[in-house]
Amino acid sequence: MATGANSSSWKPVAGHGIGARLMNWAANWIADLGENVEKAILALGDISNFTFLTIWWLFTRRPFKGTLVPNFYQIGVLSLPVVALTGVFIGMVLAVQSYAQFRMLGMETRMGAVINMALVRELGPVLAATMLAGRVGSAMAAELGTMRVTEQIDALSAMGANPIHYLVVPRFLACLILIPALTTTADFMGVVGGAFYSVVLLNIDSHHYWENSREFVGVFDLFSGLFKSLFFGAAIALIGCHRGFTCDPGAEGVGKAATGAFVLSFVVILFLDLVLAIILEQVYGLIWPGGASLM
Repeated sequence: MATGANSSSWKPVAGHGIGARLMNWAANWIADLGENVEKAILALGDISNFTFLTIWWLFTRRPFKGTLVPNFYQIGVLSLPVVALTGVFIGMVLAVQSYAQFRMLGMETRMGAVINMALVRELGPVLAATMLAGRVGSAMAAELGTMRVTEQIDALSAMGANPIHYLVVPRFLACLILIPALTTTADFMGVVGGAFYSVVLLNIDSHHYWENSREFVGVFDLFSGLFKSLFFGAAIALIGCHRGFTCDPGAEGVGKAATGAFVLSFVVILFLDLVLAIILEQVYGLIWPGGASLM
């Protein structure tokens, strides 16, 4: 069976009747589906091998300080402003959207518990990772893609340096180590933004606002968000670097690599968030069977 460009012209049934056309359409659809499934399996195997090599070089040789420190600065320090600003506005938006419903129930002071729990468990880690994927993941794909197109990666191999150890490991470590700090920043700024809007602008009693937050938001909630962020950071680094290493030739290939890195990172972040949330909820139920309820 033909694949690629010839799959769309494959005609297993001769004739011009409606039955022949339907059979040809079904055959072509199945061929295209099989080709896409094959590409997906090959891509999954390729990124799995890329992940294994990254982890292998991470534990077998120390990264160069000259490559590690600049990546820490680019990924961590320069991402702080956008992550902090995002956290502030998300906290304020949660306060705006929650106030009307809680006021109808006469439970305005419970807003602190809902806003802060939503921030530290879900919105803080996910939004910090999304900002990191948009700012850092696509940039890594574009930078490494340009190096691939201009044969700089091949030059590194020719000089005896392993490209994954020299280029990928520092970026992977920077994302993995610094994303919990960025998540903490997003959580803190979100809590401050939500409290400012609720207490100052909506005139909610500050004592009960913070007391309810303290009662319902615990260490496990903060830990679960930070724990998930580690997986988000690792996924962003691996996807961005892999897209750059497998970039198609030309400027169009670099642009597609950068766009694809962000889109795939965002989808993987949401998928990991779902899977890890289910696992952590099961763990929480085992440790604290009678967990606190907001009602």
